[in-house]
Amino acid sequence: MFRDNTKAPKANFHMDGFLNLNKPISFTSHDCVAKLRRLLNTRRIGHAGTLDPLATGVLPIAVGRATRLLQFLRSDKAYRAVIRFGVSTTTDDLEGEILNQQPVPHLDLARIKVALQQFQGTIQQVPPIYSAIQVDGKRLYDLARSGKTVEVPTRTVEISEIKIVSWQPGDFPELEIDIACGGGTYIRAIARDLGTALQTFGTLTNLTRTQSSGFDLENSLTLEQLEEQLQQDPFQPVLPDEVLGNLEAIALSPLLAKRWCQGQRIAPYDLPETFTTSRAPLRIHTETGAFLGIGQLTDPPTGTILTARVVFAEGLNMQG
Repeated sequence: MFRDNTKAPKANFHMDGFLNLNKPISFTSHDCVAKLRRLLNTRRIGHAGTLDPLATGVLPIAVGRATRLLQFLRSDKAYRAVIRFGVSTTTDDLEGEILNQQPVPHLDLARIKVALQQFQGTIQQVPPIYSAIQVDGKRLYDLARSGKTVEVPTRTVEISEIKIVSWQPGDFPELEIDIACGGGTYIRAIARDLGTALQTFGTLTNLTRTQSSGFDLENSLTLEQLEEQLQQDPFQPVLPDEVLGNLEAIALSPLLAKRWCQGQRIAPYDLPETFTTSRAPLRIHTETGAFLGIGQLTDPPTGTILTARVVFAEGLNMQG
């Protein structure tokens, strides 16, 4: 069980932005949030994209007002996974109880390359029974632990690329792969289903998330590295603009910026001539580049207007 023995910092850290955390093994995503609340001395912390306890790697963290921006992060992710064949478990990874063990010494890489083709593109996937998906208002893993049998709903997921990294033959051979995918994809389910496609069993033995929502593993911080930086006071969160570059931006004059931050609706004829016609969320800036928040063009009966979805720049001086 996770226990947080971290000493509270000597000073309060007032920050609004993102942290690219390298989640350690055996920690749940909730464990990470609990530890960061103590390290950063704030309760306003959230995360994007839950990682299983046995998984490591990129866990995007929002601090302060940035928690309101989590919904606008990119949904694409990338993983490095190791799949063991000839074994199945209750959880589709090594955290669960073993259900089947059947040596498959004759399984070869040529067959696997053919089978992997059916897992690329837009596919239908049945998530693991031990997952956080809700059915009738209850988490699947809670239903599974209580012994209840439920029908797990199929979902559509997007797998943009699968690359083979290494292959280890044997009685229980292991395949290492890199996977680029959209949000909501369960790598454990890919391991399980790939085993089925090869007429054997498959389970996930190792998983590292290498990219998520614009963050990558190379630039991530461990909890230990973060704690060390906080002791030396150089830590600064990643600013929203560095993460939300996937959203189109609109720059407002000082007067319009003030009106927008006060919740007033802005008509298109007040916007720059190059303003977008997209109805997707938009980054809103001042003309000097200060990030104000997230807006959106809507079409009420009175005509197209720019409204505020999240005002981030509370108290910002917008006179220049």
